[in-house]
Amino acid sequence: MKKRKLGNSGLEVSALGLGCMGMSGAYGPPKDKPEMITLLRQAVERGVTLFDTAEAYGPFANEELVGEALAPVRDQVVIATKFGFDFESGARGLNSRPAHVRQVVDAMLKRLRIETIDLLYQHRVDPKTPIEDVAGTVKDLIRAGKVKHFGMSEAGVATIRRAHVVQPVTAIQSEYSLWTRDREADVLPLCEELGIGFVPWSPLGAGFLAGKIDANTAFDPMDFRAMSPRFTPEAREANQAMVRLLESIAGQKDATPAQIALAWLLAQKPWIVPIPGTTKLRRLEENLRSADVELTPDELRQIQEAAARIHVQGARLPEAVLAMSDL
Repeated sequence: MKKRKLGNSGLEVSALGLGCMGMSGAYGPPKDKPEMITLLRQAVERGVTLFDTAEAYGPFANEELVGEALAPVRDQVVIATKFGFDFESGARGLNSRPAHVRQVVDAMLKRLRIETIDLLYQHRVDPKTPIEDVAGTVKDLIRAGKVKHFGMSEAGVATIRRAHVVQPVTAIQSEYSLWTRDREADVLPLCEELGIGFVPWSPLGAGFLAGKIDANTAFDPMDFRAMSPRFTPEAREANQAMVRLLESIAGQKDATPAQIALAWLLAQKPWIVPIPGTTKLRRLEENLRSADVELTPDELRQIQEAAARIHVQGARLPEAVLAMSDL
């Protein structure tokens, strides 16, 4: 597996990481724990070193899963997790108050079975807590040896700049793929300017860009896509145009649509590290092979021109979820 560095931080990871959220829910009921432990270890065997989790996934169950699975190979991997919600109150609102963050990190360390969190993200910006206080708290945690690197998820340009002054930001997470490209106008240029890595989540459009979902696909009631505007039957039908574009390029490259979608992301910047998620070994292997797919300048231009003519239907997330974004 090829390696990449997240910006100027020196943090080196596999060119493709593994998003672990779906193993514990979001796309339906949690998967079988022993099977997921096996899959996580198979990912390590195949060269994956970046594993992405969060306290919110489960909640807590995904961190426990990742911690148990990766404990035997701790020295070979980079574990990223996220704070930012208040689960104790029952309201599940945003909470990045310093005291809460310190408490949460101690709990994370236990669940993950580690002494230091390699990359700690603020999951969502808390408008009630100054970002300088959040960054300062993470800075203290880094000094204490509990955290190595600071990241932010779904954060806007102004917030990132303010945080970066207090504690250098190693990586920014946001949704980014061929059908969600808003961050090209703001966050990506800022990452280039400040030397920050970028970690696209949902790089395959929650599975849509793999070409296996159509207007007739039935989602489990527990699957967030059953409530997503971009996954209504009408939107899925209209958005097949993006899949057809990927299929046309894949046919030229002896690749799959998913591999082209990931190769396109990798070709955008050398400090971009996508984290596609999966619960199946065959999909994991398919995704990882995208790191060996080389798109020529002509092919990238062909994709760019064709994608520009496609109007993607539906908001990327439900309105209540988008409301928590700083973007």
